[in-house]
Amino acid sequence: MSKPGFLEYKKLFRFLKPHVGLLVIASGCMFFSTIFSSASIGMIVPVADKILSNNKIIVPRGLPPFLQQFVDRINGMEPVMVLKFTAIFVFFIFLGKMIFVFLQGYLMNMVSLRIVRDVRNKIFEKLQYVPLHYYTTTRTGELISRITNDVSLINNAVSSGMTDFLYQIMQVIVFSCIVFYVHFKLAILSFFVFPAVIVPVVRIGKKIKHFTRRTQEKMADINSLLTESIQGVKLIKAFNNESYEVGRFQQTNFHHYKFTMKTYKRMIMIAPFSEFVSSLAGIGILWFAGQEVIQGKLSFGVFGLFMGSLMSMISPFKKISTTYSLFQQALSASERIYQILDLQTEKEVFAIPGVQPVELTSVSDGIDFRNVWFRYHEHEEYVLKNISFQVKKNQVLALVGESGAGKTTIVNLLLRFYDPQKGTISIDNTDIKNLDLTSLRRHMAFVPQETILFNDTIAANIAYGLRDATEEQIRGAAQKALCEDFILKMPDGYQTRIGDRGMKLSGGERQRIAIARVILRNPQILILDEATSNLDNKSEHLIQEALKHVIVNKTVIIIAHRLSTIQHATQIMVLDRGAIKESGTHEELLRDSHIYKRLYELQFSR
Repeated sequence: MSKPGFLEYKKLFRFLKPHVGLLVIASGCMFFSTIFSSASIGMIVPVADKILSNNKIIVPRGLPPFLQQFVDRINGMEPVMVLKFTAIFVFFIFLGKMIFVFLQGYLMNMVSLRIVRDVRNKIFEKLQYVPLHYYTTTRTGELISRITNDVSLINNAVSSGMTDFLYQIMQVIVFSCIVFYVHFKLAILSFFVFPAVIVPVVRIGKKIKHFTRRTQEKMADINSLLTESIQGVKLIKAFNNESYEVGRFQQTNFHHYKFTMKTYKRMIMIAPFSEFVSSLAGIGILWFAGQEVIQGKLSFGVFGLFMGSLMSMISPFKKISTTYSLFQQALSASERIYQILDLQTEKEVFAIPGVQPVELTSVSDGIDFRNVWFRYHEHEEYVLKNISFQVKKNQVLALVGESGAGKTTIVNLLLRFYDPQKGTISIDNTDIKNLDLTSLRRHMAFVPQETILFNDTIAANIAYGLRDATEEQIRGAAQKALCEDFILKMPDGYQTRIGDRGMKLSGGERQRIAIARVILRNPQILILDEATSNLDNKSEHLIQEALKHVIVNKTVIIIAHRLSTIQHATQIMVLDRGAIKESGTHEELLRDSHIYKRLYELQFSR
């Protein structure tokens, strides 16, 4: 096996490592079920030679003394007595086989399901800690496919593939010992056929791996389309684009079908091909061994044992070849899974070699941006250009500007979703690159422009900002955010489940729930990105009144297009094309500025 192939298998079987104990027990059960299977085949000898024909058992090779004594004793018994003991023996053989076959199947399925559980947990955990930019370059459907479809292929390889591989290998070994012992020359002749089976199977397996990878890619496309169409269903219906989306899905689904059929065609081809080649070997063995039976060199029962053992090896070889195709599918899935598992976490990406992160215990001074330059992708234009400003504790900074001016990017850098290419961002005179990432965000709360709620209860969504919050704290936050009036009208009050992305709530209600979440968290740095954009004028006014109490002793950054919400800000900063163009209080900017004054007049002249 080539080195890359060995490494691929090593990474695949790494998933088995925590469950080796169960695998060993399951393998022991397989061993005993194999022994019982071979014993059941061995019953052919006394049945054919003593019970049915009352002839002596003739073995072409000398037996060990204890076995020879056993055969001589059977040869000296009456057929009726042999029948009696054989019937009892067969009962216990099949009882033992039933027990161990059940145990091996149960334990191997337990191993496979535990692996699926562990791998999905690892993928999900990794996805929680990778940098934000990973999500901007990877489709949601692609990630869903990795954690569902790809992991299922690993499950198939372990539950079916690994079980069959170990069990059939044991059967091949046991039955090989029988056929080699019974008739060495015929056994050697029969094993010459195996290369004729193995070489084509390996070649077919490589094709299966290639087509499986393409199938998985198309499944990711399907998941991506499903996610987009479900999330964008309102837009689709509003533009009468149902038939267009159906066409897109059907085309992608057809490509998935095409590559799946190519995979199945090759998988299905392996078994009958292996069986056909093996049957040719069986015909040759039957010809040579049959002549020895006719000549009296071999008893019919021993010949039956030889042929039964040889034929019993055809099914294992057929299943092993099929297992190989399952492993090829799993290898392809494993590669895609490790593409996620091998990703660096945020802390690893942002870590500075040789620098031990500092725990941020409180914010006593404020935030300081100094000569910050940033762009999202190399070779693109800078989104922020030489940005410098300070926000002291107890101050409110409002960021104003047209879309694309860089307001949200400033927030992204402060939360350290990204790091600037030039300049520094400091909190209490400490560069945030030197701060522990978890402790940095622990002192912040963020209300994004697009409200994010989970398919859970209202209470759980509010408590998302403080997981151990009491019921009284949750209700207090809801009251301050003016949520309780509509919450108590819901069927189950605070325990009402609000559906995916809070679809059971109106836009304004969702926004107020998000604000209640922030109020409950009670951060030292509060970030509001268009926090009141979806509220009517009355609710906006009440929320602003509530926020006046929330922002006490806090550093606050507000992003706003509605200038009525920021007139009492300590400082207003006007951004244009990534640069700070104007800065001052509301009154100062109305008196001395151009951009802010123009924006203000546009909004209030309507």
